[in-house]
Amino acid sequence: MPTIETPFNQFTTRVKPEWIDYNGHMNVGYYLVAFDLAVKPFLDWLGLTEKFKGDNNTSTFALETHLHFVRELIEGAPIRFETRLIDHDHKRFHFYQEMYHAEEGYLAATHESIGAYIDMTVRKTAPMPASITTRLEAVLNAHQTLERPWQVGHTIGIKK
Repeated sequence: MPTIETPFNQFTTRVKPEWIDYNGHMNVGYYLVAFDLAVKPFLDWLGLTEKFKGDNNTSTFALETHLHFVRELIEGAPIRFETRLIDHDHKRFHFYQEMYHAEEGYLAATHESIGAYIDMTVRKTAPMPASITTRLEAVLNAHQTLERPWQVGHTIGIKK
């Protein structure tokens, strides 16, 4: 089994011009786009590659997602991502990501999501094969050594 990176840290990019809004910073919708780009290498690392999914007529779908905006990013800013597995069962995986300014080091945003393993012949959730759940369990054991971020499971509301 490959080394388990704790947390997973294999994706970087820059804030693209088309991601900038009328305020001169990264638009809220593009944070999710960037997090989605960053999760693909993580899913590949877990074994959920495009080839694996194609060979097995499966995919992954997002079930729920939460974004937390911490600090703005401007056009051209280098960004890096850390991803960790929070939990999983035989059909779902819960993960958390942090987006950092890659040069200045500040946390810009966080993303928490639950994804599902999908049988594309019926477009419904399905149990993951043992090769994937075994990898998920090993990654979960490694990632549970990290401090649990306060954002995980956070609810939204106005405190009075």
